Amino acid sequence: MANQTVSGTLFKKMVTNGAVNLKNNYKEIDHLNVFPVPDGDTGTNMQMTMMAGIKEVYSLDSQSIIDISKILSRGLLMGARGNSGVILSQFFRGVYSEIAKIGNGSATVEEFIQALVGGYQMAYRAVMDPVEGTILTVCRESAEKVLREQSKLKSVDEVLKLYLEQARETLIRTPDLLPVLKEAGVVDSGGAGFIRIIEGWVMALEGQMINEAEVQYEPQQEHYHGAENLGNVDIKFGFCTEFIVKLHKPDKFKETFMKDPLSQMGDSLVVVTDDDLLKVHVHTNQPGVALTLAQKYGDLQTIKIENMRIQHSNIMGDEIVPHKEVKEKPKKKSKFGIIAVASGEGIHEAFKELGVDLIIDGGQTMNPSTEAFVKAVESLNCDHVIILPNNKNIILSAEQTLDLCPDKSIRVLKTKSIAQGYSSLMAFDPTGELDDNFEAMMEIVTNMRSGEITYAVRDTELNGVKIKTGDFIGITKNEIKVSTPNRLETAKVLLDDMIDMDKEIITIFHGNDADEDEIEMIVAHAKKLNPDIEVDLIEGKQDIYTYIFAVE
Repeated sequence: MANQTVSGTLFKKMVTNGAVNLKNNYKEIDHLNVFPVPDGDTGTNMQMTMMAGIKEVYSLDSQSIIDISKILSRGLLMGARGNSGVILSQFFRGVYSEIAKIGNGSATVEEFIQALVGGYQMAYRAVMDPVEGTILTVCRESAEKVLREQSKLKSVDEVLKLYLEQARETLIRTPDLLPVLKEAGVVDSGGAGFIRIIEGWVMALEGQMINEAEVQYEPQQEHYHGAENLGNVDIKFGFCTEFIVKLHKPDKFKETFMKDPLSQMGDSLVVVTDDDLLKVHVHTNQPGVALTLAQKYGDLQTIKIENMRIQHSNIMGDEIVPHKEVKEKPKKKSKFGIIAVASGEGIHEAFKELGVDLIIDGGQTMNPSTEAFVKAVESLNCDHVIILPNNKNIILSAEQTLDLCPDKSIRVLKTKSIAQGYSSLMAFDPTGELDDNFEAMMEIVTNMRSGEITYAVRDTELNGVKIKTGDFIGITKNEIKVSTPNRLETAKVLLDDMIDMDKEIITIFHGNDADEDEIEMIVAHAKKLNPDIEVDLIEGKQDIYTYIFAVE
């Protein structure tokens, strides 16, 4: 019998079934994630995010769909991992924002359709520069389809079957919307993961509850493929400027007060008001003007000004290792507390020697949750907190602390690699001011070069570089520069691109699988390129990346 409403009990079954279906297929989704390097962790991030939300749902006694969607939204936000996880959490936050408006414990067909619309709208707001051809498009076009057909849909079953049908059609078209996907011959993995969730919803409506199964995915030719690419757009304005303002007169403030002038002096603009807070993000060449404009309406609470660079360096791993979130806690109050994400015992020690207070064990394939950052921030006894995510896919999770810890003075330095994070610490002055430190550290990140040597897990071709499974790939400036069957040869070609006579120092973090003779030959090649360059070797003991280079 078709369902005319969605009760709290049914909604719990749906979201649970969707989470389990995603978890049972997450390795498939990981395999689809081949851009910008042949790797994948989108499925891992999405399923871990979903399971964090489901854990909270099961601890709730209420059968009201309002209560269940609220606790689910909170659980997903706290457990969100990576960009895909944060976006997914915001979809469910939007679903809750609409369900919260209904007058009883169940949602009608019309109310549930509106919740799906609210979901995609909130998901779009979570990304500073929404890119079409991703999970965002899949969510939006599916919701718009059922909204247009609302008068013809008589049950929740009909709504979700049509929603799923449109989601699949949109996914197939993602390469036409995002040229880089077409170049790689793939579609969006985030969208593919989202479809697994909705498939679970439909099955729950039909009484088919899924059990968790051992995942044994073998790569093969699938009926769809996907790749994650969020925010990879050309930016012509140099400074990524983001700030929060506590408004003097929130009732009289209008978002157009900021939108109109800022749209004339930059792009990638997002302006959001939440009670008495104004949050702004803009890419501009005049950050000072933007801040001065904001001060007309309130007091600045947080400020971040930095050059915007997109880096994609996602490397697939076979298993996710639970991260140890907080390593140590300062005993007395200090001016600054620095949190860094890093993997590898030697890298941990190197970061601590440069003044890092807390290390969250994580990085590629093991993205820390939002909750891990919140706990770390709250454990510090200091006036100001600086967070170094050290991975592009972790930045969004780290930035959630700005809203979740509003009473803390926090800066998130958008370090996208271990090399960037390590080099930025060279500019840190514990006696200086927060803004001065932030600008100095960001200047280091902007001017240094970082590179990694890792391996490919599937055949592909990107930016004219042909890549075969098992090849060693060299990554710098956000893209693969070289791929060869020989690791030493790959390292040499990568260093040829990174080192010139103007460089002064190269720091080499060598991982668990590095070879001593190979390290000596790499050092010799660096000296050949620049006889005066200083070489600093650090036994990082990291996995995945055999070598991490920081060139300054």
